[in-house]
Amino acid sequence: MTTPERLVTRIALDGEAHAGDRWQVSISAVLALETADGRRVTLLDDRGWSTSGPVDMWTWTTPADLADTARTVVGPDEPIHGESYEGMAASHWGALASVAGAQGIAVTPDVLVALPHDVEMAPEIRERLHGRAAEGS
Repeated sequence: MTTPERLVTRIALDGEAHAGDRWQVSISAVLALETADGRRVTLLDDRGWSTSGPVDMWTWTTPADLADTARTVVGPDEPIHGESYEGMAASHWGALASVAGAQGIAVTPDVLVALPHDVEMAPEIRERLHGRAAEGS
């Protein structure tokens, strides 16, 4: 039996969107379930966010900010049309459990909710964050 170990959201700059633009950035987020044997299965691959402002976003963005936002955008959506947050969350985690099951990993929504959730940043994001630190040195 394959044991779910953790959730991993990988974030990357979204293609060529705003390439080289430090005031407007789009980031994609892919949520995966990692098993004890290191296998990863994609649960969501259609999430992300954009941000813009009058100043270079990399001057104020921290790795913790990016990780928090990544976890939010792959998490349950906000309630709509009279739904409760609990109902939206149950639907979200149930759908993710079904996606995992279709890929051969039996897991319940309750197990998914309780797993550690790590965020991995693509090299280009780490480079921009590192570049900011180097500029401030």
